[in-house]
Amino acid sequence: MVRLFLNVLSRMTATVAFASTMLATPARATDEIQVYKAEIAAVGQFTVQQHLNYVALGVKQPPFPGGIVSNRSLNGTPEFAYGVTEWWELGLYLPFAVQDGQFLSDAFKIRTLFVSPQAEQRSFFYGVNFEFSNTTPRFSQARYGLEIRPIIGVRNADYEFIVNPIVDVSFGRYGEVDFAPAARLARKLDQDLFVGLEYYADFGEFGHFGKISEQQHTLFAVTDFKIGAMDVNFGVGYGLTQASDRWVIKTILGYAFPVAGSAADSSRTAPSTLVNPMLHAGLRTSLPFPQ
Repeated sequence: MVRLFLNVLSRMTATVAFASTMLATPARATDEIQVYKAEIAAVGQFTVQQHLNYVALGVKQPPFPGGIVSNRSLNGTPEFAYGVTEWWELGLYLPFAVQDGQFLSDAFKIRTLFVSPQAEQRSFFYGVNFEFSNTTPRFSQARYGLEIRPIIGVRNADYEFIVNPIVDVSFGRYGEVDFAPAARLARKLDQDLFVGLEYYADFGEFGHFGKISEQQHTLFAVTDFKIGAMDVNFGVGYGLTQASDRWVIKTILGYAFPVAGSAADSSRTAPSTLVNPMLHAGLRTSLPFPQ
């Protein structure tokens, strides 16, 4: 009888310990580790990016029962985008993960991005991205999700500082609203060369933020440069809390296809006659938009 009682007690203790690791919100490897800069494809232009993130040393518990363990996983997505107007871009993602030699698809994501026109030429720029996700059970307990990503940035000839105060919404039985901000501070060394720091966090559900040790906070040292016509973003991240992956390596390779009928050195085509919802009403009096 005593042995039976000890056996039951042992199982209850193990269950409580496992539940504690779930409540600690262990790190979840992500297909896209990027701070949005409010830059979009030119009107009529297609772009493609390949995101790859390798968790060299990460959390060894799944984020939920049956979920993918982030430790030593490769996560990524091809991203396809199209410039509709000077201020509106549409995108498609096909996320995936590779864990223990197994390739796992995470269905798809679609996004719509609205920005201030010619953001890359402005000292103050802004925008907002809406991303709808249809996920598979190994990646999330909620099948459908929505990311709302505001974009606020400032820059001068030498530096840029950008904040993405992201709100993640998941739907269904396990749905919740999380706060997962990101930020970037970079120094421009040459025309196409930047070095800087990027910060990514997940505070958890609004109204139920855990202790700092239970939140995800990761700091990346990053660089941006070009190889021919290809844009490259490379970074090495270090997890600052127990719930974060300790070491993560990220790479983004991007290519913008030439716009048919445009000059070789032109990055924009004729402006759209649609009205940009990101502009104040008082600035909508004439088109094209001011440079």
